[in-house]
This record gives sequence, C-alpha cells and structure tokens, in this order.
Amino acid sequence: MVTITIEEREFIEGTIKECKECFAGMIDTDGLPYVIPMNFGYKDDVVYLHSGPEGTAVRSLESNPSICITFCTPSEITHQHEEVACSYRVQGSSVICRGKVTFVEDFDEKVEILDILMAQYTDRPFKYSDPAVRNVKIWKIPVDKVTGKIFGVPYKESHHFKKD
Repeated sequence: MVTITIEEREFIEGTIKECKECFAGMIDTDGLPYVIPMNFGYKDDVVYLHSGPEGTAVRSLESNPSICITFCTPSEITHQHEEVACSYRVQGSSVICRGKVTFVEDFDEKVEILDILMAQYTDRPFKYSDPAVRNVKIWKIPVDKVTGKIFGVPYKESHHFKKD
C-alpha cells in the first residue's frame, strides 16, 4: 500500500469540504501535545474554529498560537485478497494544515465567521443573539502550510496519482 502526497488545490479543498470535523493539535501549557475534535469552517485558505471563551485549548493557544489541524475523510477498509491479512488496508484521504491562531474579537467579524462555520454543514441562513456572539471564542487560522494525502492506495494503482 502507498500513501501519496497531493498538492492540487482542488483535491485539498474537496477533502476539507467532505469532512464534518477536524482535529486541532496544539501544545498545552505543560508543554504536552493536546488534540481535540472540532467542527470548523474554511474559506480562502483560512480555517475557522470556535469554542467557549475559556478552557485548556484557549489557554494553550494564548501561550503558543501554533496549531496543526487535520482533516480526514471517512475511511474504508478494503483488501486485495480476503484471506490475506497483509492485503487489508484503510483507504481515504487527509489534509494537514499548519498555522497560527488569532482570536477574533470584533462583533461583526465574528458573525461573518459564524456564517462561514455554519456553511460547512448547511445552506440555511442563521441569526445569532448578541450574548451568543459575545461569548463565543472565534479562532482564525490563516494556513501557512498545507499537505494533502491519499492513503491505502494499492501500489499497482499508485501511478494514477503520480505526476509525470
């Protein structure tokens, strides 16, 4: 089985669009890795996340704003030969984004970002109460580095993904 790196924007954005959650990795205030699942929005090379106004993640990012966000499509277990254990694999795609978090405080910008977040899940328009907007912590992450991968590809099929 092969893992193939893909840099095409269409693949990266398609993979992100297919996801319903992401995993945000950071370094906590004790210097240890800390990864949490989150829902998200994505637009124009910026990932948007939201949380409560306080907590481990917020304290960690205030101390060190570097973040790694992983998106992974629903995977599928496949095999080449049903009775050969080594031929089984998990097949899917992923995108890893790296950047630095800034917290958005401007009320109107928060509303715009909440609309981006909701657009990941529905086309329906929303209205937000003033207290809800004031109390939500909006994370804005311009993507500094991005990597897309397809994993679990049988070696025989890997040539379809390689650049000439």
